[in-house]
Amino acid sequence: MSREIADITARRALLSPDNLAMEELVGGQRVTYRGLEDRAARAASLLADAGVRMGDRVAILCRNRIEFFEILFACAKLGAILVPLNWRMPAAELRPLLADCAPCLLLHGVEDAGVARELFQPGLAMVDLDGDYAGRRDAASPHPGRGGWPADDIWYLLYTSGTTGTPKAVIYTYAMAFVNYVNISQPIGLSGRDRTLNFLPLFHTAGINLHTLPTLMAGGQVLVLPGFDADVMIGLLAEGRLDHFFGVPAVYLQLSQHPRFDQVDLSRLRHWGCGGAPLPDVLVRRYAERGARVCNGMGMTETGPTAFLGDPDHALEKIGSVGKPQIMVGVRIVDPLGRDVPPGQAGELLFGGLGVTPGYWRQPAANQAAFTEDGWLRSGDIARCDADGYYYIVGRLKEMFISGGENVYPAEVENVLTQHEAVLEAAVIGVPDPQWGEVGRAFVRLKPGHPAPQAEELARFCRDRLAGFKVPRQFLMVPEFPRTAAGKVQKHKLDRQQVIL
Repeated sequence: MSREIADITARRALLSPDNLAMEELVGGQRVTYRGLEDRAARAASLLADAGVRMGDRVAILCRNRIEFFEILFACAKLGAILVPLNWRMPAAELRPLLADCAPCLLLHGVEDAGVARELFQPGLAMVDLDGDYAGRRDAASPHPGRGGWPADDIWYLLYTSGTTGTPKAVIYTYAMAFVNYVNISQPIGLSGRDRTLNFLPLFHTAGINLHTLPTLMAGGQVLVLPGFDADVMIGLLAEGRLDHFFGVPAVYLQLSQHPRFDQVDLSRLRHWGCGGAPLPDVLVRRYAERGARVCNGMGMTETGPTAFLGDPDHALEKIGSVGKPQIMVGVRIVDPLGRDVPPGQAGELLFGGLGVTPGYWRQPAANQAAFTEDGWLRSGDIARCDADGYYYIVGRLKEMFISGGENVYPAEVENVLTQHEAVLEAAVIGVPDPQWGEVGRAFVRLKPGHPAPQAEELARFCRDRLAGFKVPRQFLMVPEFPRTAAGKVQKHKLDRQQVIL
């Protein structure tokens, strides 16, 4: 018997045809599961008529909208590979990605039509999602599809955010989609009665997989926003229209600063999840005061992404933890020689299991570096596990620096700095020092309306809470951090920031 995943939209149209699948909050477009299957099948015919065949890459450049997901499912019906492109990148940055994945078709929205025109080249067909796409789709006959989707086949490629360098395309298989569905639906109790919000960018794994694709697999409702909108989101929370929510720390920070934040009963939403970067302790407590127990989690684009997730009952007791490994993920913590470390000791976190990517698109050298000889994925994260089985991410292996012979993990220092009354966000890097080898340099964003503290004050604040070798030697104030689409600070760009002295 072949290893296949059922055609998701076809099966959901059979199980819950009249249930609402997706609703766009801007414009009001709505589609049931029967309608989503019909649109995906007709979109598959449109793609086939445009020359798309099994294994071909189909690039898409658009903001969050229903059409993205119908095209994702259309590619699955044909066996084509979808490649979401980062609309924040200019054409100059996107051209190398197109050269890498070599798509035969590029679909785009009206917002990105200018960039799409710059990307045009002979042999690349173009389809405007806000032009004649809908008419061509609706005029096409529904494609019969492949019936089942081979578990190990490639469904889509996601180019990594590039916090440290040039993006690589992570391969996503159908098996990874199913494993992620299991890993996220189990801890949050996902069901067909649930409603979630799709607003994170669709060229990022969270935009597709947390929690939109699992919710569609479960038969729930997905409310779609073109992007982050604090006013709309606070309104949805106040109206009780969401059952579970996933955001990155930057989103939680901005929502907490909304004028209506303290007036909204956050306990009406059943599960709050956070990932992409550590959620500062002060924000965990801020949300808990409003009735929301935010559960930190951890995963990678390469893990599907769900690997760890905290539980609400221990979110405050185990503050700072990313929770426990979920049911279909294997984890190890190893020393530099690849040996498993004793409980409580820190080491590099490794991942295994069906939810781990088979590798990067056409990158044999990167694949060799990313996996151990026995097939475990190297995360690049330093982690430890406590006596109760809860895991903590101590820091990034590449970000760790050694000061006076002692390891310093920037995440620990950043978490302390954000506890200062004037500090909104902090980022710490290691810089060369003639005496200690390396010392910390802290970049700090201030809370609106707060006067800038003196460097001596911040150093004293850190010294009261950290060992002396962990205290940064420099404190620089910046207006904003360079970020990836997931809200992660791009530390390799920090020194290029205009510093407020």
